[in-house]
Amino acid sequence: MILLASRSPQRRALLGALGIPFRVVASGVPEGGDALANARAKAREVARRSGIPAGGVVLGADTEVVLDGRALGKPADAAEARAMLEALAGREHTVETAVVLVTPGGEREIRDATTVRVRPLGPEALDWYVATGEWRDRAGGYAIQGRGAALVEGIDGDYTTVVGLPVAALVGLLEELGLPLWGT
Repeated sequence: MILLASRSPQRRALLGALGIPFRVVASGVPEGGDALANARAKAREVARRSGIPAGGVVLGADTEVVLDGRALGKPADAAEARAMLEALAGREHTVETAVVLVTPGGEREIRDATTVRVRPLGPEALDWYVATGEWRDRAGGYAIQGRGAALVEGIDGDYTTVVGLPVAALVGLLEELGLPLWGT
């Protein structure tokens, strides 16, 4: 059993699609700093408050969009979302997702990075996407799994890392820990 220390519907959807048993226990930790620090703080806070399930783990995760060495964060409003998208347009950036698992025996962590190429975006495309509101609560101001897919020209790496949970890396780590995954 996994306790997911995240409110992210994308992370819930990815775990649900895998059929891995989990329960959401959202963390009350404010985000700040880098993705690994955020993931660690979320997992530790939920483990301290709710305990670690028998034979399971607490999973904390966080995603950041990095352009020219600077994390963009989540836009505060539509103007900031548009500015982020304008900065990303026609360029490559990195999306990094960090995962921390708190187990009875300690902590394990992984970081996975994917390069995303955003196509050149004109004023109409920017106006359209910002008007969707999909940018809200999204690192970098877009969601690749939604309408934001129309903004992306291509990726090099794991698509699920961009969505918010690097599935292949996570499954490998869960297998290393000997947690039952298949047929559950």
